[in-house]
Amino acid sequence: MREIPAISIADVDWNEIQQSLDEYGYAKLPKLLSITDCHDIISTYADESHFRTTIDMARYRFGVGEYKYYNAPLPSLLQQLREGLYPNLAVTANRWLEQLGHHASYPATLAEFLAQCHQEGQNRPTPLILKYEAGGYNCLHQDLYGKVFFPFQVVFALNQKEEDFTGGEFLLVEQRPRAQSRGHVITLHQGEGLIFPTNHRPVSGTRGYYRTTLRHGISTVTTGTRYSLGIIFHDAK
Repeated sequence: MREIPAISIADVDWNEIQQSLDEYGYAKLPKLLSITDCHDIISTYADESHFRTTIDMARYRFGVGEYKYYNAPLPSLLQQLREGLYPNLAVTANRWLEQLGHHASYPATLAEFLAQCHQEGQNRPTPLILKYEAGGYNCLHQDLYGKVFFPFQVVFALNQKEEDFTGGEFLLVEQRPRAQSRGHVITLHQGEGLIFPTNHRPVSGTRGYYRTTLRHGISTVTTGTRYSLGIIFHDAK
């Protein structure tokens, strides 16, 4: 595959991203990671010094697969993604709070937000790398980790669907009050990202905004090995 240069976070059309988040509850990011970036991140998987813990999903009945949480300090590229994506998402996060009748409370920088996490005893970094072999999947879930959580998280595809693996689609399911659940199946190309809600989002109704709950997961990988990178902005207890 010919390498296409990745764009910078500053070049992202954040107005379009915010519109997509408001309308659909999720938004695709363009190719922020080059093929080389993706390979470099995948290469960290075999070096345990990068990680604070490894989770076998089957052991906890989360699914079938494995993920590893990075140690602090994070690898430079992950730190850049976490710090660079946060400010524009905080703008949307505060608007969503106000739509649901709350005061805006997310600070402008990641460092300020993490200070709030640390005051609540949430000191463990949460960015992670996930690996699924054929037959692997991830059950629908939320990544909260404590009292303080950021309402968005981001996942990046580290290898290419239909070349490195088949199946393994990203699933996002929204439960609206007194209604059937609505599901989204989302495919990413290598290096692309997806922003989606950590817990809930506001939806406009006849009497103003109401809250809907979302959960995410991964459908069964049918062949190959699937790698992805998760950027979660709040730290864990």
